[in-house]
Amino acid sequence: MLAPYFQDKLLECGTDEAGRGCLAGPVTAAAVILDTNFSNELLKDSKLLSLKNREQLKELILKEAISVAFTHVMMEEIDQINILNASIYAMQRSIEKLKPQPEFILVDGNRFKPFKDIAYKCIVKGDNKFLSIAAASVIAKTERDAFMHKIHEEYPMYNWKKNKGYPTKEHRDAIREFGVTKYHRKSFKLLPEQLSLFD
Repeated sequence: MLAPYFQDKLLECGTDEAGRGCLAGPVTAAAVILDTNFSNELLKDSKLLSLKNREQLKELILKEAISVAFTHVMMEEIDQINILNASIYAMQRSIEKLKPQPEFILVDGNRFKPFKDIAYKCIVKGDNKFLSIAAASVIAKTERDAFMHKIHEEYPMYNWKKNKGYPTKEHRDAIREFGVTKYHRKSFKLLPEQLSLFD
């Protein structure tokens, strides 16, 4: 089972993002504060969970967490500031929405920027080490998937409800056939042979 917290002196939140490597759609982050007594044997990195388990855990987290927030950073902003900055800002904006505000931040991965003078710790593969980061990964993943399902209705030819905007062969074949949409990240290499797709 994952560790309940990194330290127990300060109110701690975990934060994680989903969709960083996608060609379309937002990058979505979440931040979660769990009670130090929270425990769940099923909770782990959302990528290792079935769809059914993710949805069940989402409901549990929303019900039992002290505070939960998520943020979509959209394609236009990703293109302006790059995906790393967009991921960090999505996490920071999610943390800002938490009530109460945390006193310590656990970040999944190895990159973050100081936020409001709150102490933080980056944990590589933290979504499989700490419950609060795993909880944030579940919220980020389920909320982003819901967004991709919604825009799939608008552009079904890309099959985003299945590939979620990731660079699958099917997704890239659809870009070749139908071109790009307002949901594609124009700063990304959408096709391997891409030279002047937007000229």
